[in-house]
Amino acid sequence: MKDYILKDEWNIIENKFIPEYNRISESIFSIGNGHMGQRANFEEAYSGDSLQGSYLAGVYYPDKTRVGWWKNGYPEYFAKVVNSINWIGIKVMLDGQELDLAKCIIHDFERKLDMYNGILSRTVEFTNAAGHRYKLTSTRFLSLKEPDAAVLRYSIAPVSATSTITLEPYLNGDVTNEDANYDEKFWFAVPENNSPGNNLVYMETYKTGFRACAAMETMFDVNNEPLARGNNYTARPGYAASAATAEVKAGDTFTVTKYVALEISLYHDKDSLPRIAHERVAAIAGKGLDTLQQEHEAMWHHKWQESDIKITGDTAAQQAIRYNIFQLYQTYTGDDPRLNIGPKGFTGEKYGGVTYWDTEAYCLPFYLRTADKHVARNLLKYRYNHLPKAIENAAKLGFGNGAALYPMVTINGEECHNEWEITFEEIHRNGAIAYAIFNYVRYTGDETVIADFALEVLIAIARFWAQRVSWSEAKNAYVILGVTGPNEYENNVNNNWYTNTIARWTLEYTLAQINRLKQDDPGRWLEIAGKTTFAEGHESQQWTDIIDKIYLPYDPDKDIFLQQDGFLDKELIPVSELPASERPIHANWSWDRILRSCYIKQADVLQGLYMFEDRFDRETISRNFNFYEPLTVHESSLSASIHCIMANSIGNHAKAYEMYLRTARLDLDDYNDDTRDGLHITSMGGTWMAIVEGFAGLRVNNNILQLSPSLPAGWQSFSFRIIFREALLKITIARDETTIENISGQKLQLLVFADEVTVMPESKVNYHHNSQKTMA
Repeated sequence: MKDYILKDEWNIIENKFIPEYNRISESIFSIGNGHMGQRANFEEAYSGDSLQGSYLAGVYYPDKTRVGWWKNGYPEYFAKVVNSINWIGIKVMLDGQELDLAKCIIHDFERKLDMYNGILSRTVEFTNAAGHRYKLTSTRFLSLKEPDAAVLRYSIAPVSATSTITLEPYLNGDVTNEDANYDEKFWFAVPENNSPGNNLVYMETYKTGFRACAAMETMFDVNNEPLARGNNYTARPGYAASAATAEVKAGDTFTVTKYVALEISLYHDKDSLPRIAHERVAAIAGKGLDTLQQEHEAMWHHKWQESDIKITGDTAAQQAIRYNIFQLYQTYTGDDPRLNIGPKGFTGEKYGGVTYWDTEAYCLPFYLRTADKHVARNLLKYRYNHLPKAIENAAKLGFGNGAALYPMVTINGEECHNEWEITFEEIHRNGAIAYAIFNYVRYTGDETVIADFALEVLIAIARFWAQRVSWSEAKNAYVILGVTGPNEYENNVNNNWYTNTIARWTLEYTLAQINRLKQDDPGRWLEIAGKTTFAEGHESQQWTDIIDKIYLPYDPDKDIFLQQDGFLDKELIPVSELPASERPIHANWSWDRILRSCYIKQADVLQGLYMFEDRFDRETISRNFNFYEPLTVHESSLSASIHCIMANSIGNHAKAYEMYLRTARLDLDDYNDDTRDGLHITSMGGTWMAIVEGFAGLRVNNNILQLSPSLPAGWQSFSFRIIFREALLKITIARDETTIENISGQKLQLLVFADEVTVMPESKVNYHHNSQKTMA
């Protein structure tokens, strides 16, 4: 754990340069706009430790799988959102020497991410190898208003003496991925349009054939007086630059403003990209930096109005939740159903920027409650669009009759993960996709999604579960063998309680939706039944039999659900007794030792209790929580948020707050010593859930919104906005009172604890925690 980021409610600030933390900061200070992302690399050269990263959403490369032992069913590649054109680069020459901060004495340093406005800035005062002192400042953003626009302003000022300075902003497509399996380059330059003065780079990916085109316009000035750059251009395939030189006196400032348009073939005809890029960069530069920044900031202000969580009395907690919300919106805006949310977003190369079950389990609840419903619906549509590939994936593993196994890792619907215990065994991901459909319907009230496309997904997933179970004569029950649950520190287990539970629930829910549609719209049901060749009598009976007879491991002596068969055969030593020198265990133990241990990477049984909480009483949840949490090492970023919610649910508020800080400041404080690889974007959705579902106790039961608020000891209050059905609510929770303000024109009835509360349009209710309510 590290503690070098200053605590501030709206800003992420690093006020000294620590070279060994540079990769961590490059991740933490990343910027994005849903269509592209940029790590916080320096614009000038830096020969120290750095991971250059600029990413374009939806553009990927199928990096050939690298495994020691090939198994049938393995995917041939691991898809990766590739490092793309370096648009931020500026070569800085100071009296003939290139600026490299790794070779300078740094006197003052500040890097700041202004979350309210979506702006990254940096100020550095340094002395170079020649003994001259300078001050540089830079500001940049990726526009929310113009999703293809990248803008930066870079200034340098001599402090000690007049200096001859050359600023050479460039575009460079000659980039690599550090995690390339065979050290391949993923891009080649398209030769057209690489002529002097063109300031354009045109690249294409090998194999997948995506094209990306970046066009640049630059403006130079000294003390705001425009500077003519002459004809100082450099161009070659994959590289373009434009330079200007000036004699700059001490105290004067030499500045370049750089406008870049980044266009990709996902949205435009390939052959038109150079023309479009030129036209767009001219339009972007024509607006000017001030207008572009104002428009960008206005979009961020609107986002914050929709989704801000305000905490009073705890600056660290306030900064953390805003940071999580900020990064979620930088990663995904919901306007393109072809895009999704990678565990690292566009902040690093790990996990390849591809889609996991994290989206449905941890991210969808955030967008579901803070954005228009089309955003969450697009996340569901993403999976529907990949249904043929999911059916194909299941067929490769021996399943038939339209059974679908959604991939553990994907970008285009194909499985591209090659660790057998995850690729073949972590099948609970299917259940998370079904649960996301249920979650969307119960929260929005939009049942049209079932008939439009979601029922086809449910039927295909249910068919997988029906074929994946086995009948056990010994247990006189259906069992599911050879799986890995959410807890990846146990592989190839039998009857993982969570997996069996969500399989049974999926079958129940699918049958319920079939029966509802048969009654409400029999014509549409006949269409779907015909399209899916649903054998109504046989399949319905088979699924009902599985629902009735599936095996759910349980220990009557401890009165707990067993994580899987044989879990109690392990030596049960709580995490608190592990020496600190052995944590994290994934970095200090052999895999064999981890698999034989009782230690849990992330919520597993508790994940199921969270998702189906309404089926269990508080005592059952408490017993299971108190048994499993002491055995959990929380070495998955997805673990702490679920534990926070469940700890709140059973009244363990001290543990809930501990878990909240762990999930909220996971990256800012580098809890797991891996922020250098990129941020944990998908777990940030879990952080939002930790407040709204944890401390506020938000649930939807029987189509009714319910709150069970609690307030951490150090907080004075917290407030948030949510959309429920057609109502927009602002909820403020203080020590003795919860205020529910209805900002919409839709009347809403809800429960606070067990009390019915009605909030009329454009009004609010003050609910006193002694159950006295007043209208305002």
